[in-house]
Amino acid sequence: MTRFPEVGRLVAEAWPAPSTQDMGGWLLRHAAGVTKRANSVLPLGDPGDVGRAVDQAERFYAAVGLPTVFSIDAQAKPAELDGFLEGRGYELVDPTLALVADVAGRYERDGVEIAPAPSKEWLGIWWSVDGRFDHALPTAEKILTGVPAAYASLDGVAVGRAVPQGKWLGIYAMAVAPEARRRGLGRRVLRALLDWGREQGCERAYLVVVERNAPARAMYESEGFAHVSGYHYRVKNVTGG
Repeated sequence: MTRFPEVGRLVAEAWPAPSTQDMGGWLLRHAAGVTKRANSVLPLGDPGDVGRAVDQAERFYAAVGLPTVFSIDAQAKPAELDGFLEGRGYELVDPTLALVADVAGRYERDGVEIAPAPSKEWLGIWWSVDGRFDHALPTAEKILTGVPAAYASLDGVAVGRAVPQGKWLGIYAMAVAPEARRRGLGRRVLRALLDWGREQGCERAYLVVVERNAPARAMYESEGFAHVSGYHYRVKNVTGG
Protein backbone atom coordinates (compact mmCIF):
# COMPACT_ATOMS: atom_id res chain seq x y z
CA MET A 1 0.00 0.00 0.00
CA THR A 2 1.19 3.52 -0.80
CA ARG A 3 2.70 5.38 2.15
CA PHE A 4 0.07 7.35 4.03
CA PRO A 5 0.58 11.12 3.64
CA GLU A 6 0.48 13.58 6.49
CA VAL A 7 -2.57 12.62 8.51
CA GLY A 8 -2.65 16.01 10.21
CA ARG A 9 -2.96 17.91 6.97
CA LEU A 10 -5.66 15.62 5.57
CA VAL A 11 -7.69 15.84 8.75
CA ALA A 12 -7.33 19.63 8.83
CA GLU A 13 -8.60 19.87 5.27
CA ALA A 14 -11.54 17.53 5.84
CA TRP A 15 -12.50 19.02 9.22
CA PRO A 16 -11.88 22.73 8.61
CA ALA A 17 -11.93 25.18 11.48
CA PRO A 18 -13.98 28.31 10.71
CA SER A 19 -11.00 30.42 11.82
CA THR A 20 -7.33 29.64 11.20
CA GLN A 21 -4.29 31.81 11.81
CA ASP A 22 -0.90 30.90 10.30
CA MET A 23 1.93 31.54 12.73
CA GLY A 24 5.17 30.70 10.97
CA GLY A 25 3.87 27.35 9.74
CA TRP A 26 1.84 26.56 12.84
CA LEU A 27 -1.88 26.70 12.15
CA LEU A 28 -3.83 28.07 15.11
CA ARG A 29 -7.36 26.76 14.64
CA HIS A 30 -10.40 28.10 16.43
CA ALA A 31 -14.02 26.87 16.31
CA ALA A 32 -15.60 28.07 19.56
CA GLY A 33 -14.42 24.94 21.36
CA VAL A 34 -16.21 22.45 19.09
CA THR A 35 -13.86 19.42 18.93
CA LYS A 36 -10.12 19.40 19.62
CA ARG A 37 -9.42 18.93 15.92
CA ALA A 38 -10.76 22.37 15.10
CA ASN A 39 -9.44 24.08 18.25
CA SER A 40 -5.80 23.12 18.29
CA VAL A 41 -2.41 24.05 16.92
CA LEU A 42 -1.38 22.03 13.87
CA PRO A 43 2.44 22.41 13.79
CA LEU A 44 3.22 21.85 10.12
CA GLY A 45 6.21 24.20 9.89
CA ASP A 46 9.06 25.36 12.11
CA PRO A 47 8.21 28.76 13.63
CA GLY A 48 11.70 29.33 15.03
CA ASP A 49 12.18 29.65 18.77
CA VAL A 50 9.83 26.98 20.12
CA GLY A 51 9.39 28.55 23.55
CA ARG A 52 8.45 31.90 22.07
CA ALA A 53 6.06 30.21 19.62
CA VAL A 54 4.33 28.25 22.39
CA ASP A 55 3.98 31.46 24.40
CA GLN A 56 2.33 33.13 21.43
CA ALA A 57 -0.04 30.18 20.92
CA GLU A 58 -0.99 30.26 24.59
CA ARG A 59 -1.80 33.96 24.37
CA PHE A 60 -3.94 33.33 21.29
CA TYR A 61 -6.07 30.65 22.95
CA ALA A 62 -6.31 32.55 26.23
CA ALA A 63 -7.73 35.48 24.28
CA VAL A 64 -10.54 33.30 22.91
CA GLY A 65 -11.18 31.59 26.23
CA LEU A 66 -9.91 28.13 25.29
CA PRO A 67 -7.21 25.81 26.62
CA THR A 68 -4.09 25.57 24.49
CA VAL A 69 -4.06 22.28 22.57
CA PHE A 70 -1.48 20.90 20.13
CA SER A 71 -2.16 18.10 17.63
CA ILE A 72 1.02 16.02 17.43
CA ASP A 73 1.84 13.49 14.72
CA ALA A 74 5.05 12.25 13.14
CA GLN A 75 5.22 15.36 10.94
CA ALA A 76 5.00 17.86 13.83
CA LYS A 77 7.65 20.57 13.67
CA PRO A 78 10.05 21.09 15.23
CA ALA A 79 10.84 17.45 16.03
CA GLU A 80 11.41 18.23 19.71
CA LEU A 81 8.00 19.89 20.13
CA ASP A 82 6.27 16.96 21.83
CA GLY A 83 9.00 16.61 24.43
CA PHE A 84 9.09 20.36 24.96
CA LEU A 85 5.36 20.46 25.64
CA GLU A 86 5.61 17.51 28.02
CA GLY A 87 8.31 19.32 29.95
CA ARG A 88 6.10 22.37 30.11
CA GLY A 89 3.35 20.39 31.78
CA TYR A 90 1.13 19.61 28.80
CA GLU A 91 -0.85 16.41 29.28
CA LEU A 92 -1.00 13.73 26.58
CA VAL A 93 -4.67 13.26 25.67
CA ASP A 94 -6.69 11.05 23.30
CA PRO A 95 -4.11 8.93 21.42
CA THR A 96 -5.74 8.48 18.02
CA LEU A 97 -5.07 5.90 15.32
CA ALA A 98 -5.13 6.55 11.58
CA LEU A 99 -6.43 3.55 9.64
CA VAL A 100 -6.22 3.08 5.87
CA ALA A 101 -7.86 0.72 3.38
CA ASP A 102 -7.93 0.34 -0.37
CA VAL A 103 -11.19 1.34 -2.01
CA ALA A 104 -11.81 -1.61 -4.27
CA GLY A 105 -14.78 -3.53 -5.61
CA ARG A 106 -18.42 -2.60 -5.33
CA TYR A 107 -20.61 -2.51 -2.26
CA GLU A 108 -24.37 -2.59 -2.15
CA ARG A 109 -25.84 0.63 -0.80
CA ASP A 110 -28.24 -1.65 1.12
CA GLY A 111 -30.84 0.99 1.95
CA VAL A 112 -28.30 3.68 2.86
CA GLU A 113 -29.25 7.13 1.60
CA ILE A 114 -26.48 9.50 0.55
CA ALA A 115 -27.00 13.24 0.21
CA PRO A 116 -24.72 16.22 -0.58
CA ALA A 117 -25.71 18.05 2.62
CA PRO A 118 -26.64 16.96 6.14
CA SER A 119 -30.36 17.04 6.91
CA LYS A 120 -31.69 18.12 10.28
CA GLU A 121 -32.31 14.44 11.05
CA TRP A 122 -28.72 13.56 10.10
CA LEU A 123 -27.38 16.31 12.33
CA GLY A 124 -29.63 15.23 15.16
CA ILE A 125 -28.40 11.63 15.09
CA TRP A 126 -24.74 12.59 14.87
CA TRP A 127 -24.95 15.25 17.56
CA SER A 128 -26.89 12.97 19.90
CA VAL A 129 -23.85 10.65 19.86
CA ASP A 130 -20.88 13.02 19.46
CA GLY A 131 -22.22 16.35 20.67
CA ARG A 132 -21.40 17.95 24.01
CA PHE A 133 -23.21 21.26 24.00
CA ASP A 134 -26.55 21.94 22.33
CA HIS A 135 -25.67 25.55 21.58
CA ALA A 136 -22.58 24.44 19.63
CA LEU A 137 -24.45 22.54 16.89
CA PRO A 138 -24.44 25.52 14.45
CA THR A 139 -20.64 25.69 14.70
CA ALA A 140 -20.38 21.93 14.26
CA GLU A 141 -22.55 22.16 11.15
CA LYS A 142 -20.27 24.89 9.77
CA ILE A 143 -17.28 22.57 10.22
CA LEU A 144 -19.06 19.64 8.58
CA THR A 145 -20.15 21.65 5.54
CA GLY A 146 -16.90 23.57 5.14
CA VAL A 147 -15.79 21.29 2.31
CA PRO A 148 -17.70 19.16 -0.24
CA ALA A 149 -18.76 15.87 1.33
CA ALA A 150 -21.33 13.09 1.23
CA TYR A 151 -23.71 12.41 4.13
CA ALA A 152 -25.01 8.87 4.58
CA SER A 153 -27.97 7.88 6.73
CA LEU A 154 -29.69 4.58 7.46
CA ASP A 155 -33.05 3.94 9.10
CA GLY A 156 -32.93 7.22 10.99
CA VAL A 157 -30.43 5.80 13.50
CA ALA A 158 -27.02 5.60 11.76
CA VAL A 159 -25.01 8.23 9.88
CA GLY A 160 -21.59 8.88 8.40
CA ARG A 161 -19.71 11.47 6.33
CA ALA A 162 -17.20 11.01 3.50
CA VAL A 163 -14.83 13.66 2.12
CA PRO A 164 -13.14 13.14 -1.27
CA GLN A 165 -9.57 14.45 -1.19
CA GLY A 166 -8.03 13.56 -4.53
CA LYS A 167 -7.24 9.87 -4.46
CA TRP A 168 -8.08 9.76 -0.76
CA LEU A 169 -11.47 9.40 0.87
CA GLY A 170 -11.82 10.60 4.45
CA ILE A 171 -14.45 8.87 6.61
CA TYR A 172 -15.84 11.01 9.41
CA ALA A 173 -18.76 11.45 11.81
CA MET A 174 -19.70 7.79 11.99
CA ALA A 175 -22.45 7.48 14.58
CA VAL A 176 -25.13 4.97 15.53
CA ALA A 177 -27.82 5.70 18.08
CA PRO A 178 -27.24 3.65 21.27
CA GLU A 179 -30.51 1.71 20.94
CA ALA A 180 -29.57 0.59 17.40
CA ARG A 181 -26.05 -0.69 17.99
CA ARG A 182 -24.78 -4.23 17.40
CA ARG A 183 -27.03 -4.63 14.37
CA GLY A 184 -24.40 -3.97 11.70
CA LEU A 185 -25.80 -0.56 10.75
CA GLY A 186 -22.49 1.26 11.08
CA ARG A 187 -20.87 -1.32 8.83
CA ARG A 188 -23.56 -0.77 6.19
CA VAL A 189 -23.05 2.99 6.33
CA LEU A 190 -19.28 2.55 5.99
CA ARG A 191 -19.62 0.28 2.97
CA ALA A 192 -22.02 2.69 1.27
CA LEU A 193 -19.60 5.58 1.78
CA LEU A 194 -16.73 3.51 0.38
CA ASP A 195 -18.84 2.68 -2.66
CA TRP A 196 -19.65 6.36 -3.13
CA GLY A 197 -15.97 7.23 -2.82
CA ARG A 198 -15.03 4.69 -5.45
CA GLU A 199 -17.50 6.37 -7.80
CA GLN A 200 -15.72 9.69 -7.17
CA GLY A 201 -12.40 8.19 -8.25
CA CYS A 202 -10.94 7.71 -4.78
CA GLU A 203 -8.49 4.81 -4.48
CA ARG A 204 -7.81 4.70 -0.74
CA ALA A 205 -9.83 5.56 2.33
CA TYR A 206 -8.67 6.69 5.73
CA LEU A 207 -10.29 7.36 9.06
CA VAL A 208 -9.17 8.27 12.55
CA VAL A 209 -10.41 6.58 15.70
CA VAL A 210 -9.54 7.15 19.35
CA GLU A 211 -7.28 4.30 20.46
CA ARG A 212 -9.49 3.35 23.40
CA ASN A 213 -12.55 2.78 21.17
CA ALA A 214 -12.00 -0.97 20.79
CA PRO A 215 -15.43 -1.82 19.26
CA ALA A 216 -15.05 0.74 16.46
CA ARG A 217 -11.48 -0.35 15.78
CA ALA A 218 -12.56 -3.99 15.52
CA MET A 219 -15.29 -3.13 13.02
CA TYR A 220 -12.99 -1.03 10.85
CA GLU A 221 -10.25 -3.64 10.90
CA SER A 222 -12.74 -6.34 9.89
CA GLU A 223 -13.54 -4.17 6.86
CA GLY A 224 -9.91 -4.11 5.78
CA PHE A 225 -8.65 -0.96 7.49
CA ALA A 226 -5.10 -1.19 8.85
CA HIS A 227 -3.31 1.01 11.37
CA VAL A 228 -0.60 3.03 9.62
CA SER A 229 -0.02 6.10 11.79
CA GLY A 230 -1.76 8.39 14.23
CA TYR A 231 -1.55 11.41 16.45
CA HIS A 232 -2.27 12.62 19.96
CA TYR A 233 -3.00 15.88 21.66
CA ARG A 234 -0.97 17.83 24.16
CA VAL A 235 -3.31 19.90 26.33
CA LYS A 236 -2.57 22.65 28.82
CA ASN A 237 -5.08 23.06 31.64
CA VAL A 238 -7.38 20.25 30.53
CA THR A 239 -11.05 21.29 30.73
CA GLY A 240 -12.53 18.76 28.27
CA GLY A 241 -13.87 19.52 24.79
